[in-house]
Amino acid sequence: MLADDQTSTEPLLIRIAEKRDVAAIVALFAADAVGGHGDTTEAEAAGAYLAAFERISCSPNDTLYVAELHGSVVGTFQTTLIPGMPGRGRTSFQIEAVQTRQDLRGRGIGASMIRHAVEKARACDARLVQLMSNETRKRAHGFYERLGFAKSHVGFKMKLK
Repeated sequence: MLADDQTSTEPLLIRIAEKRDVAAIVALFAADAVGGHGDTTEAEAAGAYLAAFERISCSPNDTLYVAELHGSVVGTFQTTLIPGMPGRGRTSFQIEAVQTRQDLRGRGIGASMIRHAVEKARACDARLVQLMSNETRKRAHGFYERLGFAKSHVGFKMKLK
């Protein structure tokens, strides 16, 4: 369901993504002008996305989810359980690739996805949940802070391709 503070009563289903969802997931990323990841719905890229889906699906520590509303994929996110030595050997839980369909933002879908991920982290006895957000996404930063996340570290990336 949508967040308690939303007025909609439409049923929201959050589930593990299936191969049949790949095109809808890619369309969410391709519609994101800020991400800058070069995602596309063009047919020649389909094989790369399907291969990525298979790698994620085969990984014991990674899960790709979709949020579905009335049979349509309206959001997605991925989680990774990260075994580590800090915190007395407890795991961390990474949330990434969070996307909600643009025309449905502000309806609680993103909040429901994040809450779902946090509950999964708790079930895995993770010591913390972490995520990164593009520095230019100021509205997203406020969204994450409202959900209980705190800015605590500076991220660095090195593009290899």
